[in-house]
Amino acid sequence: MIAEEPLQPQNLVITLLGTYVRPFARTVWSGGLVVLLGEFGFSDAAARAALTRLVRRDLIARVRSGRLVHYRVTARCERLLIEGDGRIFSLGQLPGGAGPWTVLWHQIPEERRLERTRLGRRLRFLGFGSVQDSVWIAPHDHSAEVAELLSELGVARHGAVFVASLGAGPGLPAMVARAWDLNGLAERYEAFCAEFEPYLSASLADHDAFIVRTRLIHAFRGFAQLDPELPDELAPLAAPRRRAAEVFDALYTGLAAPSQRHFDSVTHACGLLASAGVR
Repeated sequence: MIAEEPLQPQNLVITLLGTYVRPFARTVWSGGLVVLLGEFGFSDAAARAALTRLVRRDLIARVRSGRLVHYRVTARCERLLIEGDGRIFSLGQLPGGAGPWTVLWHQIPEERRLERTRLGRRLRFLGFGSVQDSVWIAPHDHSAEVAELLSELGVARHGAVFVASLGAGPGLPAMVARAWDLNGLAERYEAFCAEFEPYLSASLADHDAFIVRTRLIHAFRGFAQLDPELPDELAPLAAPRRRAAEVFDALYTGLAAPSQRHFDSVTHACGLLASAGVR
């Protein structure tokens, strides 16, 4: 097993909606989501609590159909999913060298603490590391993404983005170590491959394909938050990263049809029973 962050019901709901509902611009019955979360070991109470919290966070919205409640992703969630997809599906495909570096300086007021926290979380997902309070750096040019992020959070006037070259020097490894914790990342990539590679040649039933593909997405998304894709002279991760990305791409595509069939069969059957008043 991979030493990954355990599945959390809120994150799992977003993964399910983003993967199996959002591409088709539709909604899904709440009870169907509860059943599917149960397949990952979550109780009905935990699943329903997660749905309620996601509504409060404006990540999903309730849509009533008669006496039934359905859910859809919100505009805010849509933006986060687009950003996440861009990072996840490009992992391992950036040029080998860092090229220009992006530097963000900000001075967000204390009363905007929520925006500051959200900014840090989103920057980490884009591959940024913090070298000191309010100063973030990342290899490659992410200036357009950061400018859009600052604008979205309403803090654009409190920050400045620079794109610059970074000269090699004896202090560079120390700066990298301060900005990112890369300990064990190569082993984590190898563990990911060891766990999921066997499924490349396996024949899975729809239910099993759904479980494997959903866990695959969750595990691979974690790398986007951990790996800034530094040049190999600073962090020799290109080979294990590329191998993990190949496994992810093959299974994400190869298991798509049976996974979707299982998701649709469960949510459709649950919806029919609920409409008929069967609980």
